[in-house]
Amino acid sequence: MHWFVLFKIGIDCKLAITDAAISNLLLATIGVLTVLLFKFYQPGKANRFYRAVYVIVIVVAFQFILSCILKLVFEDNAVYLQFVERSMPIRAVIALLVISFITIAHWMVSYLNEKERTGKDQTEIETMMREAELVKLRQQLQPHFLFNSLNSINALVITQPQEARKMVQQLSEFLRGTLRKDEQKLIPLKDELAHLNLYLEIEKVRFGHRLKVETKNCENCLESGIPPLLLQPVVENAIKFGLYDTTGDVLITIETNLKDNLLTVEITNPYDKETQRSKTGNSFGLESIQRRLYLLFARKDLLRTRTENSNFITTISIPQLK
Repeated sequence: MHWFVLFKIGIDCKLAITDAAISNLLLATIGVLTVLLFKFYQPGKANRFYRAVYVIVIVVAFQFILSCILKLVFEDNAVYLQFVERSMPIRAVIALLVISFITIAHWMVSYLNEKERTGKDQTEIETMMREAELVKLRQQLQPHFLFNSLNSINALVITQPQEARKMVQQLSEFLRGTLRKDEQKLIPLKDELAHLNLYLEIEKVRFGHRLKVETKNCENCLESGIPPLLLQPVVENAIKFGLYDTTGDVLITIETNLKDNLLTVEITNPYDKETQRSKTGNSFGLESIQRRLYLLFARKDLLRTRTENSNFITTISIPQLK
């Protein structure tokens, strides 16, 4: 295009082609050097100022180098050299536009890359904070059960040493399973129920025949995913508010269903709203579970509670990730 414009304004075809080749080659070289320079050097806070200074300096350098080369190549053609001198402002404008475009384009790419890296870093930080909070929530829920179990073992050591030994073994197995599952996001429901059964065996040592648990699982539920150690604090809550204020037998039911990629676990325990315990203590465990579900699934509607016919019903919904 360069040589064609020169040819159209009356420049000899050979001169036009030579001029265009020299000008374009020099401009292309400067463009490549510009890209390489900004690849290894990224201006800091004064980003735009340094880039603008660079463009001006490069355009001046381009004019000077091009003028020298053309004077050297066409030293015997005084008429053409006069044309070169007159055309330098136009050549400078063209160089300014080209170098500015390259510089701005490279700045935009660098900005977008930096923004993407910042976004990834922010996402990683948020993920780490979320995981740290999940760990904290799990750690908050377990000591209460552990202290109760140790107190029960202490009470059984003298009166029922065999039961105390059995409870120690069950507690050890429960805690070992807790450590294994601590880093997993989702596990099969059957594994969670097996681990929950270890907890219930420990509680049955404490409460004897008074504690009865009935589990109803749909056929295709057992392979569904569920956050590990999610049901134990809910069942512990059910035992606490179902057994602590009564002297008779208490039935706790756990029922699971799977529909439309949503696993539902419903835990039912007797509930007496007149007792002081049920009025004041039913919040921490469930609030922690609700917070944990929100951190995992970004939804606040996955934990629901209701009272029905003197029963307290806790319903947990777990979206099944495809």
